[in-house]
Amino acid sequence: MIRALVAVMAALLFAAPAAAQAPPREQVLSTMRKATEFMVEKVAYNGGYVWSYTSDFKRRWGELEAKPTMVWVQPPGTATMGHLFLDAYHATGDDYYYRAAEKAAEALAWGQHPSGGWNYLIDFAGEGSLQDWYDTYGKNAWRMEEFQHNWGNATFDDAGTSEAMQFLLRLYMEKRDPKWRPALDRAIGFVLDSQMPNGGWPQRWPPKPAFAGDYTGYITFNDDVAGENIKFLIMVHQALGAPRALPAVRRAMDSFVVTQQGPPQPGWGLQHGPDLKPAAARSYEPKAFATHTTASNLDWLMTFYELTGDTKYLARVGEGLDWLEKVKLAKPRPDGRTHPTFIEIGTDCPLYVHRRGSNIVNGAYYVDYSPERTLAHYSGFRKIDLAGMRRRLDRLKAAKPEEVTKSSPLMATSFVPLPKYFATRDLQTSDLNVRADRTAKQIPADRARQLVASLDAEGYWPTPLVSQSHPYTGAKPPAKPDGDYATTHVGDFTDTSPYPADNPPVGISTGAYIQNMSVLIDYLTGGR
Repeated sequence: MIRALVAVMAALLFAAPAAAQAPPREQVLSTMRKATEFMVEKVAYNGGYVWSYTSDFKRRWGELEAKPTMVWVQPPGTATMGHLFLDAYHATGDDYYYRAAEKAAEALAWGQHPSGGWNYLIDFAGEGSLQDWYDTYGKNAWRMEEFQHNWGNATFDDAGTSEAMQFLLRLYMEKRDPKWRPALDRAIGFVLDSQMPNGGWPQRWPPKPAFAGDYTGYITFNDDVAGENIKFLIMVHQALGAPRALPAVRRAMDSFVVTQQGPPQPGWGLQHGPDLKPAAARSYEPKAFATHTTASNLDWLMTFYELTGDTKYLARVGEGLDWLEKVKLAKPRPDGRTHPTFIEIGTDCPLYVHRRGSNIVNGAYYVDYSPERTLAHYSGFRKIDLAGMRRRLDRLKAAKPEEVTKSSPLMATSFVPLPKYFATRDLQTSDLNVRADRTAKQIPADRARQLVASLDAEGYWPTPLVSQSHPYTGAKPPAKPDGDYATTHVGDFTDTSPYPADNPPVGISTGAYIQNMSVLIDYLTGGR
């Protein structure tokens, strides 16, 4: 969702008339440097970043509105910026970008939880200020339940910890500077120590239940928690040869096998409880099978076969695909979505989530069988390419195991350099043994020229800040709803949840900076 918004914002910036002449390399370099100096010297707080800022810096946001002393870990936040700075350093050789990356790393190291992971955000004003934010902005964000509690531990959710530890690994490997090794070792320890005996990972760790029914200790597949950790551990194995990394990877791969449910419903939920069965999470995530999670896990099982050549990972993929075929919608929706998000355990009936009320006091989520008036902020439908998945399975079955695994990073016999470029790239573990699977391509000259021309005099790309929120005022949430918010992103005036604004203000976007800089990097490097 975040990257989709970034792409939309970037598209708006690229709408200027095309120019015929290619911008000189020095002009592109100057634009990149000016934009980066603005972010590093005027936008950053102690080396860290949130997602967006009004042009006068009076308001700023991560996923929720943030205090001026806060920086965001959750992408596209501080670690994403660090990745971008290292990308720019590789593309230009300009040491300014390396120093900017170090500043981002310093912010992350300061905010690292003692366990070695990270929360969604860091508040440099200290624990009292952070608790005040949770008691105000977080507590009143009706649909943002993960921010309604100050958990006091670290999270794998939304790839924040994953991206931060990948960045620290990458920064350490760049020059082997020993000052980054302690934070990196703590991060590696966090992944290894939090892994359950069955190979899965919880959403948050160490255990610290914040309320009755806390789900964050369950085995978590939502937001690709297990996949991100496997990817990181493979990077650690390749770059450092850490002896505990590979056994943890193999336990993690096996956790997908043991949590796949038996017939006639061979799928997965977003989370699985101690009994290895699907479990409920947030109020709008019922105890049910999740079709998109099932599709993702089946894809991972095929990847595990490519990594290992072990046929146990393919054994039940076809069974899972058959079940997804069985529970798909009678016909795709107009937007191309093919499946209901949730499937009831025991019946294969689609489940749909709705809400009533207007805020955290009078609002409630509920589940029924009606596909009408479902949530705006959490889709009741998913798009799954079953035909493509079947083709992949057929290819793997037809090939010899040694052919499938020839590029597996698990088969490497020596250390392998990390990819040169990370920001906005789709890195697949099966490609790390050779090079990253990059979405980079040759950039047309007119697109680069448009970005050069659209950087404003201050040094940023003015961007519509589509995601807005009601400011926290201290007003007591009304006991009765003042309208119908069943299909909106936000409730009444006391709800601090983000929502897409109809007439967004123009301001400073970290995501737009990352996207535009990546385009210019690809332009300089020819997409190589």
